[in-house]
Amino acid sequence: MQKPAHTQYTIHSLLQNRWSPRAFSKDAVEHDKLQSLLEAARWASSCFNEQPWHFIVATNQHKEEHARMQTCLVDGNSWATLAPVLMITVAKLTFTHNETPNHHAYHDIGLAVGNLVVQATDLGLSVHQMAGIYPDVAKSLYHIPDNYDALTALAIGYVGDPQSLPDELCERELSTRTRRSLSDFVFSGQWGQSSPIIQK
Repeated sequence: MQKPAHTQYTIHSLLQNRWSPRAFSKDAVEHDKLQSLLEAARWASSCFNEQPWHFIVATNQHKEEHARMQTCLVDGNSWATLAPVLMITVAKLTFTHNETPNHHAYHDIGLAVGNLVVQATDLGLSVHQMAGIYPDVAKSLYHIPDNYDALTALAIGYVGDPQSLPDELCERELSTRTRRSLSDFVFSGQWGQSSPIIQK
């Protein structure tokens, strides 16, 4: 199943075809593909090249670990338990070079995950990012140090059958993708004034 974006301007086909399914096949993700995803994340840019990202990974090839990570997901993300790969992203909140607060760590994790998602799309995989986790559960379960935050979760795998989802989620899965207009968030001159580079 594909849901290409209907864009106003031309973008790369990998970005156009990226979307976040909830229905995943149970098929395992090959290790070499997982390695490629993590390598793509590794080469993201970051403030002072600090690379504050960490990933905790669980696959359905290791059932106990996969079930363990599921306990970090909020109930509303129970659909993700069928994804063959789950990851939790963790941000280091201090700079290594001077131990001061790194206020850009969340931004940099976003860049790393962005790389991972594009690489996944290129390999025929899909990624659904989730804010709905229990950070305290993750910190306790995986003994994450105090100066690190468990931030998000990722469900990764091959797209499955939308009909496997509950009716409400199936409807959302099949619905048309939408985005705000560029003129809603690209400004020039002052806040709220649409930029002339955006054609209405």
